[in-house]
Amino acid sequence: MRNIPVDVSALTFVCVSPPRPKLVNQDTGEVKTDRNGQTVFTVGLSAAGPMGRVDLLNVAVTGDQSITLGEVVTPVGLVAFPWEAVLGGEKRWGVAYRAERIAPVSAVQASDSSAPAGVA
Repeated sequence: MRNIPVDVSALTFVCVSPPRPKLVNQDTGEVKTDRNGQTVFTVGLSAAGPMGRVDLLNVAVTGDQSITLGEVVTPVGLVAFPWEAVLGGEKRWGVAYRAERIAPVSAVQASDSSAPAGVA
């Protein structure tokens, strides 16, 4: 699986769907976990570009994120990866997104301002 790093520097992200556990199986309610046994969550984000285009992304992230609906956030370590699968006898494909964490912009700005001059 090829991970494609996403440059988030020119985008503004807003939480449009708060973190919820990602399900492996909708029928059984089985929750997805990572290799370390931690729960994987899905966060719905809107991504607005400088020209006004807005896209909606569902981003997978390990561990519950302390963000709320409507909060401006930054997906740290955001990567995209193509996928394809046969579901119900039909071939489907798309692009999925994963991040190391989803941080409120206020927390990201606070950590940047505490860095020594010249270090970001």
